[in-house]
Amino acid sequence: MKVIKQIIDGRKIAEKIKDEITAEIFENGGESRPSLAIILVGDRPDSKLYVSLKEREAIKVSIDTHIYRLEEESSEAELLTVIDFLNKDESVDAILLQLPLPISFDTDKMIAAISPYKDADGFHPYHPEYVLSPVIAAVDYIAKQKKITGRACVFHRSAVFGESFKSHLEKLGLQVDLLPVKEDESPLTDNALRDRLTAVSKKADLIVTALGLPLFLNEDYVREGAVIVDIGINTDHGHVHGDVDFDSAANNAAAITPVPGGIGPMTIAFLFKNVVEIYRRRQ
Repeated sequence: MKVIKQIIDGRKIAEKIKDEITAEIFENGGESRPSLAIILVGDRPDSKLYVSLKEREAIKVSIDTHIYRLEEESSEAELLTVIDFLNKDESVDAILLQLPLPISFDTDKMIAAISPYKDADGFHPYHPEYVLSPVIAAVDYIAKQKKITGRACVFHRSAVFGESFKSHLEKLGLQVDLLPVKEDESPLTDNALRDRLTAVSKKADLIVTALGLPLFLNEDYVREGAVIVDIGINTDHGHVHGDVDFDSAANNAAAITPVPGGIGPMTIAFLFKNVVEIYRRRQ
């Protein structure tokens, strides 16, 4: 087995970004601090964990957070009331709606209700250009840091997610192939699907995967020297795995983001960067 040339340390990158954020807030004189409102609907353990992590890390960079919790059984009308209140609250700079929402909610409708100028996640269809989805910002950072040119492929479950990535990566000069995989499909059991996917991914210089399919992506999907960004998160008996079979993919990849410790910390850091940018423009 080859030794992987580089593990992309997302925690280290995130700390650098957060240090820059802290310095910018400090340079403002400390007279006021950015304010982030986080809305959590329901009791999903992963969502509660992500919110607690964001709250804890926000304190470290001097961003004030306020958590608004709604019960699983809450109505869309109740959530819309909270969003409207936060849109109008001048003390709130940015709003984050923790996803996924319970299945009874129309997610697109709820996101669209957030003021595009307070949308910290950059999911609003009319969000300003200075706010970029944190996960896209994280991939953008890696693509630029590694000076990736040529082709990219994106494994995805959501058309909106895939198209968003395609649009941004094309702006970086990459030729992008989208590889959609339906929720009821798996290349682990469908050989024809696997062959179609590998035929494309083997040509890519950058591979982004966000299927939530543990350890599916092995060396067969990866050309020599490719960079892999693993956005998939899967929990199994207390262990967290990504989409990438790390030991296998390392035979061909030049660099891989690990799970945990890769894209996750970076997305939180870029979320805070959005909050500070929104705050700065509201002054």
